[in-house]
Amino acid sequence: MDLSHTAVRDHAAFLERLRLVPDQPGVYLWKDATGRLLYVGKSKRLRDRMRSYFGSPRSLNGKTRRLVSHIADFEIIVTQSELEALLLEMNLIKQHRPPYNILLKDDKTYPYIKVTVNEEWPRVFATRQVLNDGARYFGPYASAGSVYHALDILNRLFAFRPPYECKDDKFNRHRKLGKPCLYHQMRRCLGPCVPGLVTKEAYRQAIDSVCRFLEGKSDQIVRELRAQMEEAAERLEFERAAYLRDRIQAIAKISERQQVLRTVDTDQDVIAFAREDGSAVVQVLFIRGGKLINAEPFTLQGAEDESDEALLTSFLTQFYQNAPTIPPSLLLADHVEEPLIIASWLQQKSGHRVEITVPRRGEKKQLVEMAAANARQKLREIREQWLNSEQRAVAALSELRDLLELPALPRRIECYDVSNTQGQQSVASMVVFEHGEPRPAHYRRFKIKTVSGANDVASLREVISRRFRRAAEALGEAQQAAAAVEIEGDSEPSTTETSDTDRQALERWADLPDLLLVDGGPAQVAAAQAALHELGFTQIPVVGVAKGPDRNRFDLVRAGSEPLVLARDSKALALVQRIDEEAHRFAIAYHRKLRNKAALRSPLEEIPGIGPKRKRALLKAFGSLDGIRRASVDEIAAVPGMTRKAAEELKSLL
Repeated sequence: MDLSHTAVRDHAAFLERLRLVPDQPGVYLWKDATGRLLYVGKSKRLRDRMRSYFGSPRSLNGKTRRLVSHIADFEIIVTQSELEALLLEMNLIKQHRPPYNILLKDDKTYPYIKVTVNEEWPRVFATRQVLNDGARYFGPYASAGSVYHALDILNRLFAFRPPYECKDDKFNRHRKLGKPCLYHQMRRCLGPCVPGLVTKEAYRQAIDSVCRFLEGKSDQIVRELRAQMEEAAERLEFERAAYLRDRIQAIAKISERQQVLRTVDTDQDVIAFAREDGSAVVQVLFIRGGKLINAEPFTLQGAEDESDEALLTSFLTQFYQNAPTIPPSLLLADHVEEPLIIASWLQQKSGHRVEITVPRRGEKKQLVEMAAANARQKLREIREQWLNSEQRAVAALSELRDLLELPALPRRIECYDVSNTQGQQSVASMVVFEHGEPRPAHYRRFKIKTVSGANDVASLREVISRRFRRAAEALGEAQQAAAAVEIEGDSEPSTTETSDTDRQALERWADLPDLLLVDGGPAQVAAAQAALHELGFTQIPVVGVAKGPDRNRFDLVRAGSEPLVLARDSKALALVQRIDEEAHRFAIAYHRKLRNKAALRSPLEEIPGIGPKRKRALLKAFGSLDGIRRASVDEIAAVPGMTRKAAEELKSLL
């Protein structure tokens, strides 16, 4: 075995450990020199699978060669069976999201529709958590927009409690008032909050119809509604009959779109994919009761150089790990790795037999081809959107470089803004754009510590000093680490006692901007430059963004030069405006948070001797601060936890 292309330091010790790996089912974890997890894999014969990584590099694809070049360590976990290895691999990938595994993008946050059938008056709403709480879940959906659209249609059809406007506190408030809200008058709610408007049985019937509709059983619902309409007409309840007729027509119109692709009368998911240049989109068609009830695209990360089998296998295991329902049939565009093990896992999870097939002809093949066509279309849309965004960003950055006479495109731009109310709760924001796109993970917010009153210039200087003092410290540590490596005569990254989290935080502070924007004019620019010069960062250009009274102008201010007035159709103007507005939004949001927190703080917290427990007891006894003021010393002293001395001091201070 050849370890010359790896990051392993002690080859002999590594090979000896590898020799001792058993030929049993299990999971292996490749790690780099810092202990960071790179990849999680499974195998029915661990030793053979792990040794296969260290043959000739020519036999490996590009992605695997990059993985091997970073391998410095490993762990193994032996299991009793291949199924146990599969389950363990899925859990580890979901927990750690290793960079070299194929990952379902944002798999933790896909939305579902939740129906709280376990409650007295059930609700139907969107959620991103699937819990074992007795409720029913439908999904997942690829986007929140898909869920909101579905909820709007369902609410119009079945008039359950509005998904977002009827939480329990509002429901109980209207129950006490004995009066329904506007949604009842709009026929968007049956009015379960008011006794007498709808019975529990009728409301439960509506919720049951929601569940059946999501299951694709709209024919049953139409039959029941038609029977109810005929009964209402016989009782001369023509308004009720007309309302039911309209619901039948609305459901029929939706069902017509589902009927277009009617197949065998069963439940099945159809899964196909499209891939290009490392990008991959998987399309899932959800067929219930023989009808296409939904179609959702899902994006995969890390799919480059992977086989079609590996791609589909990774998608299946991650997608169905949290899926609330699994149909008895899966139609796939290609074969998967170890289909019997995956089918066994799906059967164990769902409680029924799950058949995995790759159709080659007939109507099922047509369904797979339709899913593949949808996946190709979605991939095309994603790529066009990305290319358009990239082209706009490059054009704006190029124009900004030329206007400001920068040596190169400003890859990283930082923008700072200060916010306060008459000098109170003064804060500042730092937002970061890289390649013309925001990087929220790099945003920072600051409380102003050394400046009193409304002094934006001094506040800005303080913030710039604090930010670049951190950068100087981080760069100093990096230089020390590099020197240590040189002394050891080793090109591998040195290991220190600094944790991975601390190291990542330091690296972010050490990433210097190519352009620094400040919200303001010449005074703000001068303050920022002075702070940078004090710390030795003289190479970073500073530009102010001066706006009109209605934020209708975004002129660029440089030290010793006339302001640059950007043309209305300038691409640079659009980018600068976006960055500045983001900094303003981020600063305002933090300022409001602190201001609201201060407004909610009780004056009791400022009084010595009155801690949280005494404050709660006093407010519980007297209801408010005014109630405490009206109370006598004896009454205050009688509150649990209070003493007469504390009561006298409190009374004197109030």
